[in-house]
Amino acid sequence: MSMNHILSGMDISASGLTGERLRMEVAANNIANQHSTRTAQGGPYQRQQVTFSAELDQIMGAGGRVTRRGAGIPQELRGVTVVGVTSDPSPGESIYDPGHPDADATGHVQQSNVNLSREMVDLVTASRAYEANLKSLETFRQMAEQALSLLRGSR
Repeated sequence: MSMNHILSGMDISASGLTGERLRMEVAANNIANQHSTRTAQGGPYQRQQVTFSAELDQIMGAGGRVTRRGAGIPQELRGVTVVGVTSDPSPGESIYDPGHPDADATGHVQQSNVNLSREMVDLVTASRAYEANLKSLETFRQMAEQALSLLRGSR
């Protein structure tokens, strides 16, 4: 494995760390706003969700044509990128609370669409993915140190 591949692997892990950290922050923000019935846009808080996209580079052949290996077009992995953070448009629960300042004419208050169980699952899976990317990054660092150690010893 060349040093370039080791650094590429480190970049992939680093992009995963960045993405999963944002996912944890968004889940924590959703939990914090679970009971918000009024936002600056009006209406209850809407759950936010992170959208990822795989970063791929096509390997170009001679003359700028895409080369083919096997049945598919070869692509080199580059990690993930965050496409955006979007609102979940699904409606929240409506509860009867005529004394609430955000109650409508029938006494119902529209709640946020945040589901604590779903947010906790998202938080745990994002945390585990973050840990896996961190471990991968540590492994790549150890491999680079061993390669440098071997190069120093061969002189």
